[in-house]
Amino acid sequence: MSEISPVRLVIWRHGQTDWNVANRFQGHSDIPLNKVGEYQVTHAAKILAGMNPSRIISSDLGRAKQTAQALVELTKIKLEIDPDLRETNGGKWEGKTGEQNKAEDGERFIQWISGQDVAAGETGETRALVAARARAAVERALATPNTNPVGTIVFVSHGGAARCLLGSMLELPYEKWASLGGLSNACWSVLEPNHHVKGAWSLVEHNAGSIPEPVFGDEAGN
Repeated sequence: MSEISPVRLVIWRHGQTDWNVANRFQGHSDIPLNKVGEYQVTHAAKILAGMNPSRIISSDLGRAKQTAQALVELTKIKLEIDPDLRETNGGKWEGKTGEQNKAEDGERFIQWISGQDVAAGETGETRALVAARARAAVERALATPNTNPVGTIVFVSHGGAARCLLGSMLELPYEKWASLGGLSNACWSVLEPNHHVKGAWSLVEHNAGSIPEPVFGDEAGN
């Protein structure tokens, strides 16, 4: 984070769960981290602590809170909970594998996978709805900072919700959100204010597992 950028947003995906490995749609289902996930978040927290976060805000689902707690234990920062950082409500797809959902609800599932704004699992959420609530959580945090300057805020969320949030924060056309690669378990993306466009954000790290390095020569074409 440069001297002219007093704000950094870290979007951190939770660690691995057994349902991740089995390719089951988790959504709002409250699935805990597995042993690999616990190791992942312990390792990641040591790196994230080096960014000197000022706040840690987590989804209310257990896998996200477990992930956040690993960083809380290192930094001693009070954990804040915001349910709007939850994963997509998967409706009738939750608990089922991708293959099952493709077999049982093929047309809708293919539309959803390809990035169309359809409700997940018929009774669940659209990506636009997920983006709106997740972005609202970020905007609330920025509007009510508990530090001055705001500093680095770590938002602990989920793979699908993170992609929707990033697409929205970067003002990408909805149909381009799918072009953002997913976040691996316990990895993160970093947003900082775009210093060339007022009110815009820049993606300075994506699917990262390390502290961002300064970008030298950004305006020199090298």
